[in-house]
Amino acid sequence: MNRRDSIKALGLAAAGGALLLDGCGPETKTKQDAVVGGEKLAGVTDAEHRHNQQLLAEQFFTDHELATIGVLADIIIPADGVSGSATDAGVPDFIEFMVKDIPSYKTPMRGGLKWLDVQSQRRYGKVFAECAGKQQLELVDDIAYPAKAAPGMEQGVAFFGLMRNLTASGFFTSEMGVKDIGYVGNRPGVWDGVPEDLLKAHGFADGWG
Repeated sequence: MNRRDSIKALGLAAAGGALLLDGCGPETKTKQDAVVGGEKLAGVTDAEHRHNQQLLAEQFFTDHELATIGVLADIIIPADGVSGSATDAGVPDFIEFMVKDIPSYKTPMRGGLKWLDVQSQRRYGKVFAECAGKQQLELVDDIAYPAKAAPGMEQGVAFFGLMRNLTASGFFTSEMGVKDIGYVGNRPGVWDGVPEDLLKAHGFADGWG
């Protein structure tokens, strides 16, 4: 499945309408990039900015957990001929920030990552991030499609759903993601007047005069 098919499957075909932009064009840095980069956003109060900086200074995920998040994110949105992968767009950093900003995500994400490693150890004798690509995809396939998931896989299905949503949100609110879907923002139009064939059809063969 290519990226654009994946977007449709995720219900993101109209993702451009949900992009969090500071400006009108794709060249403008997005809020995702600005927050992760530590910049103060337009419209953000000093207190909110200090809160963001405090979250950036903290670390929730371990290095191993972040590596696993990176592998999963790149499975969900791999690089293609248009742009880079989810990790190229900084998605792991985005997820790290969002989990700290929304504490209710902490237990589902950490628990889900642990669940993934336990399942991987049982099947392949290795943690997920150290498995071969084929093995990783086999396990992901078992939790990526809720209607097809076997009994006992409910935690993995719920975790992957959250991971997929965070990955899509992180990628498509990054500068790379904005360009990937071809969002160009507001652009001035050029009007050259009513076409000649329409003027003639309505009896204005010589124009409006």
